[in-house]
Amino acid sequence: MNHTIIDVLPEDVSGVYIGRVWDPSRGLPVPVLYADRKIWDASVVAPTTADLLEMQDLPEQLLQLRQGRSTWDLEDIYLESQERAGVPQLLAPLDAQVIKACGVTFVGSMIERVIEERSGGDPSAAAKVRKQMQDEIGVDLATIAPGEKEAETVKQALMERGWWSQYLEVGLGPDPEVFTKAPVLAAVGSGSPIGIPAFSSWNNPEPELVLIVDSHGRIVGATLGNDVNLRDVEGRSALLLGMAKDNNRSTAIGPFIRLIDSSFSLEDARKLEISLTVEGSEGYTLRGMNAVSALSRTFEDLVIATRGDHHQYPDGFALFTGTLFAPTQDRDVPGEGFTHKIGDVVTIANNSLGALINQVGRTEELPKWTYGIRTLSRDIARLEDAGNRP
Repeated sequence: MNHTIIDVLPEDVSGVYIGRVWDPSRGLPVPVLYADRKIWDASVVAPTTADLLEMQDLPEQLLQLRQGRSTWDLEDIYLESQERAGVPQLLAPLDAQVIKACGVTFVGSMIERVIEERSGGDPSAAAKVRKQMQDEIGVDLATIAPGEKEAETVKQALMERGWWSQYLEVGLGPDPEVFTKAPVLAAVGSGSPIGIPAFSSWNNPEPELVLIVDSHGRIVGATLGNDVNLRDVEGRSALLLGMAKDNNRSTAIGPFIRLIDSSFSLEDARKLEISLTVEGSEGYTLRGMNAVSALSRTFEDLVIATRGDHHQYPDGFALFTGTLFAPTQDRDVPGEGFTHKIGDVVTIANNSLGALINQVGRTEELPKWTYGIRTLSRDIARLEDAGNRP
C-alpha cells in the first residue's frame, strides 16, 4: 500500500483539524494542528490531544500557533509504517481518550445483528434467515423511534412471533448499546494495518462517524472510524462482544479530528455521508455508504447514555456512533455474503473529514501493540522538561 498523507487529507480546506505525529527528532508523539494545508507542532500549547480538546480558549491558542511558521511541510509527513521509523509519521489522533462505541443505532445494522444471532454465526445460513425475517416482520422498522410506544408495540408483536432478540431491545428500546471498543492508545491511524484474528472466518469493516467528547460531555470534534467486526464470533453469542470487537489493531481512527466550529457544526456532522471501498488483491471491489442522517438516535442521546452521573471520563472519550452499512454482497460462495481477505485495502472517506485507509492483515502476524499509558506518561514528562519546545 503506497498511499501518502496527501491521499488522506480532507478536501475541505476551511476546517481546523487536530492530529498526532511521531516526531523522530525527539522520539515521541506530539499533537499537531492541520490547517491551510500546513502542519504545526501543537505540543507548545498542550502535550496531548486530550489536553488540547479540554481547553476553553483553544481557538485563540490555535490562531496564535498558526501565526508562526509551520513545523512540517506536508511532504515531510508519512503514513504510519514500521519501515519508516526515522521520519515523521501520522498517527491515530487520540491519546488519553477512552474509546467507546454505540451499536445497533441503525435499522440495517440492527437487522443484521439479529441475522447473525439467529444463524449462530454461520454465514451459509444468513441468506435464509434474512429472507425469513423480511417475510415475518412485515413492518418498516426504520419509521419507528426507539423507546416510543409504537416501538413497544412492535416489540410485543415480534415476541409473539418468536423473533425477539437482545439486538431488537437496544435497537427499539429506551437504552442504546454502549460498549468499550478498545483500550486507551490502542487505535491505529490511517495507513497502519488493521487485523483480523485467525479464529474468525466471517468479518467485515464498519465505516462510522466518531464523535470526540471532552470530560464535560461537550462534542468538540469528529473523525472517521473503522469498527472492525467479527460477525461469526458475535453471532455465536452476544456475550462474546469483547472477543468480536476488541483485538489488536481492530480499531482504526483518523486521519484527523475536525473541530466543531463556525466552519463545521454538529448539524453538518449529522448530514455526512461516509463512503466505504474494499479492494481485494484478486480484483474484488465492495462499495458502500453510511448516511449519518439515518441514525435512529441523536448524537446527544448517545453521549448522555455514555457519560453522566453514572459514568465520567476525566480525559474525554471517542464515541463510535454505529453504521448503516452491513455488507451482504457475496464475495465467493453464493449466499454467504462478504468477509475480509488478507490484503484487502479498506478506504473510509468523507470530503469534510479526509480518508481512513488501512490494509487488512492477520492480527497475530502484525506488529504488536507496545505504546501504552506508562510510555505516554514518560513522554509527557519529557515534553514538559523540555518546555514543550519542538
